[in-house]
Amino acid sequence: MTAKIIDGKAFAATIREKVAGHVARLKEEHGITPGLAVVLVGEDPASQVYVRSKGKQTVEVGMNSFEHKLDADTSETDLLALIDKLNNDDSVHGILVQLPLPKHLDEDLVINSISPEKDVDGFHISNVGLLGTGQKSMVPCTPLGSLMMLRDHHGSLSGMNAVVIGRSNIVGKPMAQLLLGDSCTVTIAHSRTKDLAEVVRRADIVVAAVGRPEMVPGDWIKEGATVIDVGINRIERDGKNVLVGDVDFASAKEVAGAITPVPGGVGPMTIACLLANTVTACCRTNDLSEPEGLTA
Repeated sequence: MTAKIIDGKAFAATIREKVAGHVARLKEEHGITPGLAVVLVGEDPASQVYVRSKGKQTVEVGMNSFEHKLDADTSETDLLALIDKLNNDDSVHGILVQLPLPKHLDEDLVINSISPEKDVDGFHISNVGLLGTGQKSMVPCTPLGSLMMLRDHHGSLSGMNAVVIGRSNIVGKPMAQLLLGDSCTVTIAHSRTKDLAEVVRRADIVVAAVGRPEMVPGDWIKEGATVIDVGINRIERDGKNVLVGDVDFASAKEVAGAITPVPGGVGPMTIACLLANTVTACCRTNDLSEPEGLTA
């Protein structure tokens, strides 16, 4: 068996097309243009690349993009004042503070100062609690994108046995909650899990989000299982820097029924879902029907 490759790049393009269609309807029928504000503190090279890409894709789907670039030594008081201003700006429907922040800034304090309704990253403690109790919330982008791909591949996930490897607040825990919401039987595994290989072998769905390059070999994968590889790890191989996931793709694709590659799998879905979340936030703020196919 050779696994079907789940093309995240192509799927993300489909999501962006849907977003663009919803944005056009919001403009035409209601005179509303969704707006996304991104705040970047400092000059982290990777963060700068992400922010440029987010801004470009925001404009491409017809939304307003507001970028706020602050010096690395910006005080917490000044950053919180900017967020308060954005919270009260009706033209801004989504706010994202690019992480990581400089060490002198309290990330939890900053994230929780964003209005939950505008928290398009889904990291605010209120959104975490709402998701955990099965209520309507803003959902973190990477888990949302992973769920969308699973639904697209399987249709219904009801009754499937899912293992999430990794317990981070950004991916692992919200991913587990989303899978529970789709009636999967869910195990959250991690570095302390006893006989991790055997736990993974029982899964119909494996979501690897542990941040260790190629940690999951093919012989851990149940034949025909679907593998969502969230990991993005830079390693040296044959004298070159290459990107690999948390799953050993070469061996896993010979066993799995479907698998996401790295790069080109989950990664492109993250920004696409950020755009989707911004449209969702805009619709909720204006008491309009939520965009079909873009939410959890």
